[in-house]
Amino acid sequence: MYLVTVLGNLLIILATISDSHLHTPMYFFLSNLSFVDICFTSTTIPKMLVNIQTQSKDINYTGCITQMCFFLIFGELDNFLLAVMAYDRFVVICHPLHYTAIMTPRLCGLLVRVCWILSVLHALLQCLMVL
Repeated sequence: MYLVTVLGNLLIILATISDSHLHTPMYFFLSNLSFVDICFTSTTIPKMLVNIQTQSKDINYTGCITQMCFFLIFGELDNFLLAVMAYDRFVVICHPLHYTAIMTPRLCGLLVRVCWILSVLHALLQCLMVL
């Protein structure tokens, strides 16, 4: 199931990159969301598979904090990207004639960078409270 998830998300990313008709803000955000989903599932699943294989349920403190921090980063990033995608759809529906002027490639890149910054800051805040 893990491989199906990773391969499906990689297929979305590769389709978006390879087809020039899909170089729109919606597919840009979708490919970013697919990348985040790959990272999100890769945060917990490999350790779980190792634990199942070795019949061990132990994790050290550093590994736990690291896994929790990345889990929070990608979880928050997932939420922020979904909010940005909702804004993109709002602009398409409510302002169709101004869509290309509003959703420029520069703004799309800025929105993704802001999502990354906010999710990293929020995850660091949560992880530092545990330390």
